Amino acid sequence: MNCLLIEDEPLAMLRLKAYVQRVPFLTLSHAVDNGMEAIPILQREPIDLVFLDIEMDGFSGIQLLEALPKRPAVILTTAFDQYALRAFDLQVVDYLLKPYPFDRFLQAVTRAQEGLKTAPAENHPPFLFVKTEYRLQKVAFDDILYIEGMRDYRRIHLRTEKIMTLETFGDLERHLPRHRFCRVHKSWLVALDKIESIERDRITIQQALIPVSDTYRERFYQAIGRAG
Repeated sequence: MNCLLIEDEPLAMLRLKAYVQRVPFLTLSHAVDNGMEAIPILQREPIDLVFLDIEMDGFSGIQLLEALPKRPAVILTTAFDQYALRAFDLQVVDYLLKPYPFDRFLQAVTRAQEGLKTAPAENHPPFLFVKTEYRLQKVAFDDILYIEGMRDYRRIHLRTEKIMTLETFGDLERHLPRHRFCRVHKSWLVALDKIESIERDRITIQQALIPVSDTYRERFYQAIGRAG
């Protein structure tokens, strides 16, 4: 589960990071100290679980929850108990009162994991439509080899052709099934089943050599079931 931590207390953030690192099925994607910084991350990246402090300067955790039309699983972390009723109205997974021990943290994340397993699977059609210069073009998932970032454009490399689109990587990731495609670099996204080999953090797909950056390295190797 890819995790986003939103916590403005430095010591609480350190404890939370340490707890996340102790759980094998959790991956720390981002850690920020305010809700405003979290919004673009949630809009562009596949986040499964958010740990959210409530009382933060300028923009509270409750306000952030209310502002998001679609949100991942959320575990609230706070020193105050008066928000519990409102929090559960917003369908959070759990409500951790600081200071919480590791066993209580583990109980909460296990509940989140079970919820993710039992949630109805998204019914993905085996294709997406992308905006080209003049039209919406249908692209079958099976035909995608990899996607390359080129300044304002994304070049989708298919089996038989290349397509240029203004769609962002965030837009594309929201439409591509996560078990088949993975971002490996700020400028590259690959189809996992098209990978021919990996050597020294470089992926080979046909004649292309695609780098795996430090930012996406752990997520990529988890996606292919290997330790990086």
